[in-house]
Amino acid sequence: MDFELDEDLTLLRDTARQFSEEELRPRADALDREHTFPIAEFRKAAELGFAGVLIPEEFGGTALGNVALSLLLIEINRACASTGVTVSVHNSLVCGPVTKFGSADVQKRYLPRLARGEILGAYALTEPNAGSDAGSLRTRAVRKGDYWVLDGTKVFVTSGDHAGLVIVYARTGDTGRTGDITAFLVEPSFPGFAIGRVEDKMGIRGSHCCEVILTECRVPVANVLGEVGHGFRIAMDTLDGGRIGIASQAIGIAQACLEESIKYAKERHQFGHPISDFQAIQWKLADMASRIEAARLLTLRAAWRRDRKEPHTQDSSMAKLQASTTCNFVAREAVQIHGGAGYLRDFPVERHFRDARITELYEGTTEVQRLVIARHLLK
Repeated sequence: MDFELDEDLTLLRDTARQFSEEELRPRADALDREHTFPIAEFRKAAELGFAGVLIPEEFGGTALGNVALSLLLIEINRACASTGVTVSVHNSLVCGPVTKFGSADVQKRYLPRLARGEILGAYALTEPNAGSDAGSLRTRAVRKGDYWVLDGTKVFVTSGDHAGLVIVYARTGDTGRTGDITAFLVEPSFPGFAIGRVEDKMGIRGSHCCEVILTECRVPVANVLGEVGHGFRIAMDTLDGGRIGIASQAIGIAQACLEESIKYAKERHQFGHPISDFQAIQWKLADMASRIEAARLLTLRAAWRRDRKEPHTQDSSMAKLQASTTCNFVAREAVQIHGGAGYLRDFPVERHFRDARITELYEGTTEVQRLVIARHLLK
């Protein structure tokens, strides 16, 4: 693994950093307070090529890969985690699997539109009774002529109410095993597709999370992603990439917390000194920075292995475990360094603290990551 970024990656990182500082940071607090979906921010990101990082050039993408996507997401999430998760889900949970598993017809129909940001992608796996145990999902799909008819309810669908394409996982057999699950590419315009409740969340409030209700939803046979019965494999492979994305988000949030804490520690005076002079504060900053760098290296290694098509499930889980727990540790310390001010909405660390919490929950909880890692160790 080369620890030096090449010219393309450096340019991408710097462009993303400039975009985040100029376009995202000034709007991040308002998006959070007003629960406003960052569709305008996503469109601007797409204009810079940020919507097609995993899509081949022949379909309008940049094909820069997972290391590039990780660097991009770190920078975006430093400024706005709501925009960050929107870009992450679109790239890693939708563009990635359509590129990897989609038929030639599917790729031709959807990838150019996804790359341009003309349509936003969403991912519908979780159900009211199927969270960490995704293999127990109950949404049904029955073949009727040239269509599959889907019935069921999905929950916690990020960007679902603004998406133009949703990957929906449904059961196409009766054995109750994961081999019965198939992935479908569903457009909101298909008959029987409806948006239900939009959740009121603790953090990443600009990113909408909703129910998708399928009532005899007619999906063309051509919109099966991959092969019938291979959906669970696709879901698990996709989540390997998605966990790298969320690890990157966690690093970005943590980096923002560290930067705000350093700034505040230099400005805040107590007992005649800036609090940065006190060893208690210095040690906090040192621990925060060290853990962030450890998480960053684990995450970039997982992304590098995914780009090389090497086994990386354990690496992705390690990256997400380390990055998400680090993010929450750093966010707590940032609030502590700010003292009472850190509890006020006037300071960015209050938002970062709330945004950090989700990184240990979605795309596999901290407990699930530990299970995945342990199973690989004990093979």
